[in-house]
Amino acid sequence: MKRLFAIILLSLMIIQANAQRTGLARFIKHMYFDKDSTRKSSFVVLPILTSAPETGLEIGGAGLYSFYADTIKSNQTRVSSIYPYISITTRGQSHFSVSTNYWSPKNKYNLTAAISYINYPFNFYGIGNNTLKANADPVDEKRFKLNLSGQKLIAKNLYAGAVAGIFNYAYYSNTSSGIFATDPKLEDRNGGTGIYIGPALNYDSRDNNTYTTKGFIITAYYNIMHGILASNGYTGGFFNFEYSQFISLGKKLVLGLDIQEQSMTGTRSPFYMLPALGSDEMMRGYYNGRYRDRNFIAGQTELRFRLNDRIGIVGFLGTGEVAAHMFSISSLKPDYGAGIRYFFDTEKGLSIRADYGIGEKLAGESRQSGFYIGLGQAF
Repeated sequence: MKRLFAIILLSLMIIQANAQRTGLARFIKHMYFDKDSTRKSSFVVLPILTSAPETGLEIGGAGLYSFYADTIKSNQTRVSSIYPYISITTRGQSHFSVSTNYWSPKNKYNLTAAISYINYPFNFYGIGNNTLKANADPVDEKRFKLNLSGQKLIAKNLYAGAVAGIFNYAYYSNTSSGIFATDPKLEDRNGGTGIYIGPALNYDSRDNNTYTTKGFIITAYYNIMHGILASNGYTGGFFNFEYSQFISLGKKLVLGLDIQEQSMTGTRSPFYMLPALGSDEMMRGYYNGRYRDRNFIAGQTELRFRLNDRIGIVGFLGTGEVAAHMFSISSLKPDYGAGIRYFFDTEKGLSIRADYGIGEKLAGESRQSGFYIGLGQAF
């Protein structure tokens, strides 16, 4: 789904240049343009305006409230945040979510929580790394998910803890002849309900968790899942590993490296649990879910140049694939693109990003690509 509200960045610049001394103008100026080194909390609002054939026009808003658990700079406490998002479409779909990320004083604890409800269509193309655009089958999705995690600092830069949550997925298709109804590899096409819990481990030596210039982070967790209600017979697991490193190449230049691997365990493969290739963070340029299977691997590198306190530009290059069993170098898909960053809170390193990603071109299809708007860095 292409995000069509990139004019946010241009609008911010126009507002900055033309704002009069009104209450609204002062409020906007404070959110997007004031510099503040006092470690105070801040709040920013973003309008949402997107469009896609499956949804029609989507409108709504998102906000970001950021704060420090303490204001003692020598404690080096990281930025905490609350991020609400709500939107509706002209065809009756809706999206609501709230996520939080809390760092306690001196970063001794890291607690996260996220709750979301989505009533949204998407295109299902089949299972595997070689699906065809011609097989696109519109499917309605209703999804509820609650995710909780807590980790404690147990050694220098090393955190250990647990993740837990509950989910419910429901799917509807308007046709009985499309690939969603006929693909023999598709399991649990009507959806399912379940709970999960498991261990989490995190090593984090980054100098900053919002705009990193040096250090690295390793994140790993394993979800032990069990179906409930009508899905009571399902058992399985989901493993995620991600490594990100940041290297300062100069005062304004940073090189970021990111590698991620996801795998399902167990004998069953509910399609809604399968790792999917393509998002606004990894493999930008691919429709999320165009390729999905039991295993996913991807890597990317991003060169970030800070033009000044407010504006940054990036270029990125990556590759990835999904597989039922073993990965193959010959099956890797390309990914590259560029983007711009506007830092609305220079002290905390908080930014709005706009990226354009480009993927592979298959015979008989237009080249895959995508445009994204979001808060913060891609990784």
